[in-house]
Amino acid sequence: MALVHRFLEDSYWAHGRTRAVVERSLEQPICFGVYQQTQQVAFGRVITDRAVFAYLADVFVVPECRGRGISKALVRAMLDHPDVTGLRVILLRTRDAHGLYAQFGFAPLPEPSEMMALYRDV
Repeated sequence: MALVHRFLEDSYWAHGRTRAVVERSLEQPICFGVYQQTQQVAFGRVITDRAVFAYLADVFVVPECRGRGISKALVRAMLDHPDVTGLRVILLRTRDAHGLYAQFGFAPLPEPSEMMALYRDV
């Protein structure tokens, strides 16, 4: 939990997220971790209804372990999970990892005008 919170609170997508919010956000989704011996080096979670929809969130590899294929293995494990493989829609948000996700078939939204979002300062 300490590593996940520390990384997320400094990330561009979860900047300032409190530990309490991180803990609550991990209660329901399917969480994935990558470990070298006993040291956690990567994390990701899938938020899903386990029927039609999923959202990949909070995917990261600690900087000193990047460039070793860990992110590819992590995303592959997330997409291969039995509760995810048959889903019709899987979304994610990224500012800087388009190349990684494109390898798994992710692409810009075909009809962005169909999508909407509500962002709040909480």
